[in-house]
Amino acid sequence: MERTPSQGLLPRLPGHAWLILCGDAVSAVGAGLTLPFLLVYLHDVRGVELGPAGLVLSAIAIAGLAGAPVGGLLADLLGPRRPAAAGLVLAAAGTAGMIGVRSAWEGALWAALYGFGVALAEPCFQSLLSTSVRPARRSQVFAVRHALLNVGLSAGSLLAAFLVDLSSARTFVTIYVVDAGTFLTFAVLIAGTPGRGRAAPGPGARQDRGARARDSPTGGAGGGYRAILADRLLLRICVSVAVVFVCGYGQYYSAYPVFAIRSGGLDAAALQLTFLANTCTVVLTQLFVLRLVTGRRRTRAFALSAALMALAWLTVVGAAHLGGGPAAVAMFMTAMVLFAAGETLMAPSVPAIVNDLASDDNRGRYNGAYSFAQTLGYIVGPAVAGAMVGSGRGALLFLVLALALGLVALQATRLDRLLAPAANVIGAGQADAADTDAEHAGHGA
Repeated sequence: MERTPSQGLLPRLPGHAWLILCGDAVSAVGAGLTLPFLLVYLHDVRGVELGPAGLVLSAIAIAGLAGAPVGGLLADLLGPRRPAAAGLVLAAAGTAGMIGVRSAWEGALWAALYGFGVALAEPCFQSLLSTSVRPARRSQVFAVRHALLNVGLSAGSLLAAFLVDLSSARTFVTIYVVDAGTFLTFAVLIAGTPGRGRAAPGPGARQDRGARARDSPTGGAGGGYRAILADRLLLRICVSVAVVFVCGYGQYYSAYPVFAIRSGGLDAAALQLTFLANTCTVVLTQLFVLRLVTGRRRTRAFALSAALMALAWLTVVGAAHLGGGPAAVAMFMTAMVLFAAGETLMAPSVPAIVNDLASDDNRGRYNGAYSFAQTLGYIVGPAVAGAMVGSGRGALLFLVLALALGLVALQATRLDRLLAPAANVIGAGQADAADTDAEHAGHGA
């Protein structure tokens, strides 16, 4: 694909797209401040036993299963701005409520409110971002979002290292107040974002009219998810995404650290180095990867993403046989770099496909189904990890995970024939005037 003269490393996106992206990054700073310390805060500061404290963490993901589809439905009925702002306010209330927690049930209540609010807002963000640019630039806006989220989370974690004193409850009050403030700031930005989430014209996503008639759901903004899930192409994508999150992202903070320490011989400091390698790879290479894959098929990027994650887990199994030491640390770091490369390929591909399949009448529910698949993976993944790693079968687990991800990669390549070529390309988009048209389309709807 020929690049426009203005095309640089940083995509040229409309102003209101950057407003959403920057607000998202600010809220990620707050999440980076608090989420890594939630278990420590509940146990060491508030005296909640570790078992019940773990259930508090689970409440976030379980509430998210309800929040994502509700948010998608409300986005279609009301437009994405108001539900997004409402979700952020709920998340702010949830994280602020953690300040006064004295028991596990209180923690679970506030955590559920937090998880529901974040999940409620997520499909609304995706709808707003996907309609803030022309369809050809959707891959760009989602790639930038992934990079900025990682920057925000990393900045929050780094800031927490200087702010948090494990012996002082006051420092935890500070970070939870800051976290709530970042959500409220983002809510104000979202509320001031113009438009109702209407997309600028673009090519149809499906390969032919027969496929559109056969696979595409009918019905407008009303109704629920039955018609949406009748779209077999969307269903195939959501199943693939759920498998990637169960076998990939869902293992990142569950099976991987336990296996790396128990079977791989890493200590806590070495483990953090491997996580740092992952984060740095995402932050430093996401936009470079976007340029490399511009003009390539989104489905092939998705397939390569799953394949790289599979290779990462195979590398983890190999590293565990080195018995610790510098060589093992280097190999585990290599695995995390491979996993990060997979992340950078998934970010510009799958969300853009989902939004190309949707119409303005059902875009929220399409994104709600996609977000539900992600959340499901975060719940099922750790459950599978606990059963396998806890029984000493960690190596077998990672081999099975790699096999499942390999099957997803094969499945992703078969999506080529179902997607129109024009809608299956990671494009640089049109000139700036085209993005202005998209911005006007969002304003005027």
